Amino acid sequence: MSSTRLPSVWERSRQMAREEIKAAALRLFIAQGFEETTITQIAEEAGVSQRTLFRYFGTKEELVCGDQDELGELFVRLAAAQPDDVSVWQVLRDGFVTVMTADHSLEQTLRISTLIFRTPALHASYTQKRQGWAVSLMPVIRERLLAEGCEASRVDHDARTAIAVAFACADAAVSTWVAARGEVDLVALYDQSFDLVRSAPRPRRP
Repeated sequence: MSSTRLPSVWERSRQMAREEIKAAALRLFIAQGFEETTITQIAEEAGVSQRTLFRYFGTKEELVCGDQDELGELFVRLAAAQPDDVSVWQVLRDGFVTVMTADHSLEQTLRISTLIFRTPALHASYTQKRQGWAVSLMPVIRERLLAEGCEASRVDHDARTAIAVAFACADAAVSTWVAARGEVDLVALYDQSFDLVRSAPRPRRP
């Protein structure tokens, strides 16, 4: 018999309430802008009190970027679960491909990404969340690099570099995807960014 515990009625109700509030907020943010939308409007749209809204979400930014913490945890689990013979670069690519649409359809991800990349306050929150991802990924990527034969004296630097490059490729891909209004393939854009980085000639030292 499986020992996996099913969510309680209270937990399911709480999750449904969170999703309904988030959906209401996104409708307003997309229709009239993030900065222009007030907490009062969101609460009224969701049919809850402001107090209830703040019990689920501490800030307006969390209504859009709150899922980033869970997505980061998913990314780390995916990276750790990959077979030993999968390269670090493939692990990072596969992680991004999965989390880009883990919680939403591609169309919904495009709407959310457009909102994030065009709203300074949201982009700042998004960037901060991604920094947390990088910290959590470090031990996993570090161990994989060591298994690939990376020298211990340089493994921390190489792990940080690999994560930074993968994140930069993902952000470049999403930025272009948003600018093209989703009319280009998101994963192909990531691969294009990564191929460019890999093929770049090493600069000459003075």
